This record gives sequence, structure tokens and C-alpha cells, in this order.
Amino acid sequence: MLFDRFSARRPPGWLLAALGVPLLLVVALLVGRALTATAPPPAPTAAAPPTPPTASPSPSPLESVPPAAPAPADLPVITYDPAPRGFPADPAPADTSPLGEGLRPDRNVAAYDAPGGRPLAFLAPTISGVRLTVPIVERRAGWTAVLLPSANRTVGWLPSGGWTTVALRDQIVVERRTHRLTWNRDGRAVRSWPVSLGMSGQLTPLGRTFVLGRTPPPQDVYGGVDIFALGAIPDDPDAVPTGLRGAHIGLHSWYNDDTLGENVTNGCIRLTRSAQRQLLAELEPGTGLVVVDRLP
Repeated sequence: MLFDRFSARRPPGWLLAALGVPLLLVVALLVGRALTATAPPPAPTAAAPPTPPTASPSPSPLESVPPAAPAPADLPVITYDPAPRGFPADPAPADTSPLGEGLRPDRNVAAYDAPGGRPLAFLAPTISGVRLTVPIVERRAGWTAVLLPSANRTVGWLPSGGWTTVALRDQIVVERRTHRLTWNRDGRAVRSWPVSLGMSGQLTPLGRTFVLGRTPPPQDVYGGVDIFALGAIPDDPDAVPTGLRGAHIGLHSWYNDDTLGENVTNGCIRLTRSAQRQLLAELEPGTGLVVVDRLP
């Protein structure tokens, strides 16, 4: 029912106006809280029919490498706030193929609008003190495209150097029509749960995003369970309550499960406390999450 906000200065949260909690509390919920690393994953509890994982995209060996224009030192740095404009759209926002590899900047790395294009912003090694991992969605000779944080269905192109890669085993798929979240590992469905999603005018954004980080619960309404902040933001930032402007979409639990299967949140994905605890124990930053209307 809320968007989760985190920063070095203030953490996430907004409480339902219908529950009588002022919106201004949401702005102050997470002040001074830092995100925490995920716990070591226990073994999955179930398995379902396999879906073959997708290998990380590879460039053609015959492609030439477009040179990278020098990046000005005064480029903006992508943070928890909305990302700079001008980056291209995700080439396949509704693709539910697992994104099996993530990219971690080791220093400020310039992100371009195309291979050999214009540098628009820097990706830093951390956002709000959390190690940044962004999923890789495409490769061309000498260039790698990643999903950008703080922007919806948008990618940035990075030249070689200044970053490392990590394997990503997990994926979350959310279906808006059926209000269902499915956790996949290594291309296989592990668990599935009902969820609450965004209300009319504040629908949970469609497309691919990823787990950006986690933060402790700021209020009892979260059921005492940590919150995942996602790379996505509201599609219409002006449609959310004033106290939630600039916040991110979150994946979190609630103090009760009465509204599971309904459209009642400000865009966030709400699930049971037990499901959220399991995902917190299993998922790493950079894990891909895709929201679709319905799977085929």
C-alpha cells in the first residue's frame, strides 16, 4: 500500500490514510536507516516444472567496438532519486526470461545512451551505502546494457572496464491480473504466493526491474519484516500522495493479510510475512523482477 523510500538520510515507508496514519509519517519513517545485506540462503522448499534459464547475452565476434567518448567529470551520478533522462527504453520490458548475470561497478562508470553514444550519467559502486548490482540485459562488442535504478524500463550502455560481473540465480515474476508472485531459481519455479498490488491510478509498474536493496521495517504495519526496495519508481510520480514523492516501489509484507489479491497499494507489491521472510533469506541484490499483466 506504499512506496518504500531509502537513503543515507531517510528510510522508506507510507501508511494507509484509511488506517488513520498521516502521510507525513511516511516521509519520516526511515530517517537515518541504512540498508542491510541479505542473509545466506537456505535450501529451497519446493520445486516445479523446469523452465530453461537464459544465458547472458553475448555479442557477435564480428562486431566492431564503437569507441567510448570521454565522460565529463561533472556528469550526474545515478542515486535513489529519479535517474537522468535521455537513456533508451528497455528493448524487451515484458521478457520473462531469467537475467542470469549482474554487473557491479568498482568505481564511477559512465553510462551511455548507446554503444559509442553520449555519456549521460555515472553508475556508482553504491547507492545509499548498498553495493549496487544491476542486471545485464544485452551485450554488443565492447559494450554491455544494464537495467538502470530509479527509472522504469530503461537501460544504460557501459563500455568495458571498471566493473565486474556476478551470477544471478533467482527471478521474481509478478502477474497483475491474477495477483500472483512466483519465485524462480535456476529457471525453475520454487514457490508462488498471492499478493496485493497498486490501486487504480497507481498501478504496480509493468516491466523488468530488480531488487535494489533492503531496509528494516520502520513501523509495526510492516509486520516486523524487512522491506525490499526495487529499482522501479511510480510510472506517474505525481499521482502518489505528496509524502511519497520520490519514493521507490517496494516488495514487503503487512501487519495482516486481509487485502491479498486486491489492488489497494500505492504501487508496491505486498505479500505474506512468511513469504517475505523466505525471499529475504534467499534473494541477492540485483535479482531480476518482472511485472506482467498475465503469463501465457
